[in-house]
Amino acid sequence: MAAHFNKIKFTKSKSIKIKSMANPGPLFRPYDKLVKITLGEKQFEVPDGNMLLRALQFLSPEDVSYGRFCWNEECQYCRVNYDLGPDTPNRTAISCKLMVQEGMRVTEVAQEIKYCLRRLGLNLKLKETK
Repeated sequence: MAAHFNKIKFTKSKSIKIKSMANPGPLFRPYDKLVKITLGEKQFEVPDGNMLLRALQFLSPEDVSYGRFCWNEECQYCRVNYDLGPDTPNRTAISCKLMVQEGMRVTEVAQEIKYCLRRLGLNLKLKETK
C-alpha cells in the first residue's frame, strides 16, 4: 500500500488547500491474544505478533509516539537487553525489529525508552551506549 502524504495546492485566490493523508492503516499488527512480558520487575500483557517497540507503545501510547525513534534500526534509541526466561542467554537487540514473545524479560533499555516509559513506574536499568 503506497503512503499518501499531505499535498498542498495553491489556488488562484492565493489561499492554500491541504489535502489530507489517506488512511494510514492500523498501528498494531493484527493479533488474537495478548502475551505476558516483563519490564524490569513488572509484568504486562501486550499484543502478540508485534515488534517490542510497538508493544511498548501499546503500554504507553502517547509517550512512545513522541519518542525520537526512527523505527528502522538507524537511530539505535530503542536498543534493549532481554532474555526469554530463566536459564536463557541475555541478548541485545533493537526493539523496533524484535518480535515480542511470551515470557520475554526486558532487563536494560536505552535512555529514550526509559524516558518514554517513565509513567509506568518501572525500575529499568539503562543500557550503556558504546
